Amino acid sequence: MSQRNRWKGIKLETPATYRIRVQGHIGDNWSDNLEGMVITRAFSANKQPITILVGHLADQETLSQVLNTLYDLHLPLLSAENLSGQ
Repeated sequence: MSQRNRWKGIKLETPATYRIRVQGHIGDNWSDNLEGMVITRAFSANKQPITILVGHLADQETLSQVLNTLYDLHLPLLSAENLSGQ
């Protein structure tokens, strides 16, 4: 494969900083279970509780683990964003 055709974007093993928004509030004590992500609680424009998680994750497997934990808590995913600019 020539250099021109090689993908230079994000790979599954690429570390990145993510911002994840879920519906509902969770306490700061969940940070350790969510790979040390910083937890911020807020309200949407229509006054619904949301939690915003921001943190640097080792790879997309770790991102998947965080998302699975949020799923297990029955917190609907609003968004997941890679902030690393890749």
